[in-house]
Amino acid sequence: MKCAYVYYRIDLAQAAVAADKIDALLDTMAAHCSQPPRRLTRCDDPATWMEIYEGIAGYAAFAAALRAAALDSGCAAFTQGERHLECFSATAPASS
Repeated sequence: MKCAYVYYRIDLAQAAVAADKIDALLDTMAAHCSQPPRRLTRCDDPATWMEIYEGIAGYAAFAAALRAAALDSGCAAFTQGERHLECFSATAPASS
């Protein structure tokens, strides 16, 4: 299983609208994850947000669905710059 992390900056003047839109996006993407997706705000910079998606079985399908859903939700209206998507997976334990 894979995990996806999306980070970006928002226009703080539109934070309430952004929160509503991103929360709806998370709800849309929940079907692709084994755990509910969540939204975080950077501790020292409230304009930097992160979406966390865990337990993704089909990453390519997930990434395509996320791109489409982000476009449909109008994320570009409140983000500053690009949304950065990164994929991680669990590392096998090191043998001694």
